[in-house]
Amino acid sequence: MSSDDTSWNHAWEQAIPALDKIRARLSEDIPILPRVVRVGQLDAELLDQELVTLLKQPVLTALTLLKSSWAANFELEIALVIQAILYKYSVWEGGATYGAKLQDLCFEKPRRIASRSYAPSGLLQSSLAVHALLTVALPYLHGRIRTYGLSRSWPDAPSSDSRRRAWDLLLRLETLHSTSALVGFISFLWDGKYRTLADRVLGLKLVPARRIVTRNVNYEFMNRQIVWHAFTEFLLFILPIVNLRIYRRRLGRALQQTSSLVAQTVKNVFGTSPASTDPSVKAVKHQRMGKYATLHAESCAICAEDAHTADPTAMRTSSTTAFSASIFTAVSSASSANPTQTSSSPSPPPYPINIPYTTSCGHNYCYYCLTTRIMQATDAGDPGWECLRCCEVVVAANRLEEEVVDFDGSDKWSQNGSNDSGGSASEAAVLAE
Repeated sequence: MSSDDTSWNHAWEQAIPALDKIRARLSEDIPILPRVVRVGQLDAELLDQELVTLLKQPVLTALTLLKSSWAANFELEIALVIQAILYKYSVWEGGATYGAKLQDLCFEKPRRIASRSYAPSGLLQSSLAVHALLTVALPYLHGRIRTYGLSRSWPDAPSSDSRRRAWDLLLRLETLHSTSALVGFISFLWDGKYRTLADRVLGLKLVPARRIVTRNVNYEFMNRQIVWHAFTEFLLFILPIVNLRIYRRRLGRALQQTSSLVAQTVKNVFGTSPASTDPSVKAVKHQRMGKYATLHAESCAICAEDAHTADPTAMRTSSTTAFSASIFTAVSSASSANPTQTSSSPSPPPYPINIPYTTSCGHNYCYYCLTTRIMQATDAGDPGWECLRCCEVVVAANRLEEEVVDFDGSDKWSQNGSNDSGGSASEAAVLAE
């Protein structure tokens, strides 16, 4: 064996112990510091708060049904009981809140020491007891003391009163807690270890529940929300511009015309009855009468319809409207034909017309009623408003111009420049009586 081989063997033998040390070091479990995302810890806290609210709301609703004041009086106690139950079955037994479990997180378990007692979750019982006191009991005590002080008017008490001093002390403690919480939150954003003051004081840190955690972000829900948000904004922008009632009315008229056309086609194919070919029957068929065709001419049909809509019992009198109108007309005719009678004048017609306007079909309505109906028909996209007396479409309306009757001071009435010879005789007969 040459000297070179001997030197190589000697170097290998010297390197074997160093290589064994390297293998042993590599085979050891090197602790890998887990990285917990801050947003996951904050989401876990929000989920816990939402869970408490979700469980508390049905109980408060049930208490409100029993007695309205119970929900406000016992809201803090109900929240305390719910939080205590959730803490018992989540942190005490599972080592993590329900929100943390949804985020695949749990509290870091300390090394076991024989002299200490541990909860079923593997955490120290003393730490969990203090943590429950700080996160469950202390907020309840603060809320109850604050509610009691406000109900007893502690802020309005004199400065020398013990109640006012207690209220000032409570405000100072609240300010101190808010400041400490702000500092703790800034520290959490910096190192990402302890999200609350209670966790920082007790050293309870959230870690991944599994050894290897792969953060897989699913954007499906976010994309769906973005699409729906954009769609709702588009609808909110376009709906005020588009008048849906116009298109709905047009669609209804189109369907009605289609059904009429189909019915006419069927009649033409299968023949019509002999009575339908009678011209007199066709003339009667084309005559349309409105709902208030028999209403007195000096009454507003729109006012009558509005009154019947507001008071359904008034519809019972609609059947007697024609009879009343005929009585009024007969009495008026009798009075004009026999003016010598001293009978009392008939009662005025119901629903009198205020500021009368005449439609294109020749009927009179109130100005306000007529303009309101025409504007409603225009907004709805209808070709016009149908008259309540003759069912014709009103396309125009003009102010009603009454004929003025002048009296020249003599024994004769003059109307439109013509003298009525019978007027003086009638007046003389009345004066003679």
